[in-house]
Amino acid sequence: MPRVVFILNGERRMFDVDLATMPYGHHGRPGSLLDVALNVGLALEHACGGNCACTTCHVIVKSGAEHLSELQELEADRLDTAWDLTPQSRLACQAIVSGDVECEIPSYTRNYVEEGGGIRLGRRA
Repeated sequence: MPRVVFILNGERRMFDVDLATMPYGHHGRPGSLLDVALNVGLALEHACGGNCACTTCHVIVKSGAEHLSELQELEADRLDTAWDLTPQSRLACQAIVSGDVECEIPSYTRNYVEEGGGIRLGRRA
């Protein structure tokens, strides 16, 4: 069973996932980092629904890149538009997990309204 680690705000959250039995939520490719994140209850932003049409699910792979599917041309083209791109950047919706992986979810890709991160919406006085 692969161990997937997501780093949020410096906190490491580890999950042992059974990719063979994990239900596919139709967000990104089956078994992708996005699919894993949503299955374990992490609200990873994916404005396009995991269709490789935006960069809101941009993650930075810290270790285990060899346990992810190969970067395809469409993903590489889309990543070229991502903010703060690194050589370890991937789109979580496209990176299919096959073994242990550790990745960071950058703060600028999080949706604080959905995740309850403290942004309050309302009328101005």
